[in-house]
Amino acid sequence: MYIVSSCLLGMNCKYNGGNNYSEKVTNFLKDKSYILACPEQLGGLQTPRPRCELVEGRVMDENGIDRTIAFEKGVEETLKIVEIANCTHAILQRRSPSCGVYTVYDGTFCGQLIPGMGMAASALKEAGLILITENDL
Repeated sequence: MYIVSSCLLGMNCKYNGGNNYSEKVTNFLKDKSYILACPEQLGGLQTPRPRCELVEGRVMDENGIDRTIAFEKGVEETLKIVEIANCTHAILQRRSPSCGVYTVYDGTFCGQLIPGMGMAASALKEAGLILITENDL
């Protein structure tokens, strides 16, 4: 069972109200069992919302407001879904402060990427899931 970033299958849950629809992900999942999740929405953040980035272990939005508690709540709720659905794999939106697997934005809101993982991705890895992004397909 896969848990998949909701935005990758066209749900408008991205910070700007859009999505990151991926035909590659859609095609890959055609014969697989999966469940969708957006950790940021599960944490209570609205859509659209200010952009967020990881800054020294915290999640800050572009207006300087600390959103770490909402992100932590989103991680908790995502882990509940993983447990209930018996997920073993995750397909996550790259670069996201929640779902980034290999890189995340550097916290300056200038579009610069650095090696690292988003909060949900890190928790899913720690829970033993195999993580990939749409680029790995």
